Amino acid sequence: MIHVEVAFALPSRQRVASLTLPAGTSAREAVRKANLARHFPDEPPETFENAALGIFGKALRDPERYILQEGDRVEVYRPLRIDPKAARASRAADKRG
Repeated sequence: MIHVEVAFALPSRQRVASLTLPAGTSAREAVRKANLARHFPDEPPETFENAALGIFGKALRDPERYILQEGDRVEVYRPLRIDPKAARASRAADKRG
């Protein structure tokens, strides 16, 4: 058994779930086990099912295959609401205009 954390945050609140899981558990499976949708009912289920994941701020290329290690912190990343380039261009246009 290993001990890991699964974290998800919104601007107004966050949740960090501490889990004890069998060795060999993937990052994606840990997110399923954390059942974050229960704590964030306003978020669509896809937010957690298909989200990009990372370990301590480093994005995972294949969360289904990444096998967790003792002490890992799985981070569930929210989808971007606006493209960062578009946001910068909009701010620049506002300053000019």
